[in-house]
Amino acid sequence: MTSSDDRISAVEAELRILRDEREITRLVASYGPLVDSGDADAVAALWTSDGVYDVDGLFMQGRDDIVAMVRSRAHQDFIARGCAHFQGPVHVTVNADEATAAGYSLLILSQDSGFRVHRATAHHWRFVRTGAGWKASRRTSRALDGNSVAHALLNAAVRGLDI
Repeated sequence: MTSSDDRISAVEAELRILRDEREITRLVASYGPLVDSGDADAVAALWTSDGVYDVDGLFMQGRDDIVAMVRSRAHQDFIARGCAHFQGPVHVTVNADEATAAGYSLLILSQDSGFRVHRATAHHWRFVRTGAGWKASRRTSRALDGNSVAHALLNAAVRGLDI
């Protein structure tokens, strides 16, 4: 039988992992509302200062690049027409002060006749624990258009592996 101190330590360790997973899940879930409302600074603050956001055809490194993307004409046009960057649930793997997550998103655009899915994307996220909480250090995203790279991203992230 284990001692009370050992059991308490085990419960505290489990609680820390659950809190970490919750914080990371909330970070990912906040991306859509922040980017769709055009809050460029808040979107950029989800990343570390040197964080990478690599999405098909667009490579951003550092918060200034992310701010520029949100403020860009293309993104502002999405907002003006009506859009939703819907982030699905994420599978989070925490390993001490680093974590990975696998997830999906849909970019939904408003049209005269309603809404349509413009893009479905696979995501491999990497996170680091900072003094200000968890931050994304890298998000690699590829369209789910049959591209094997998108499938590999998901598989690696679910396994807690880097890419």
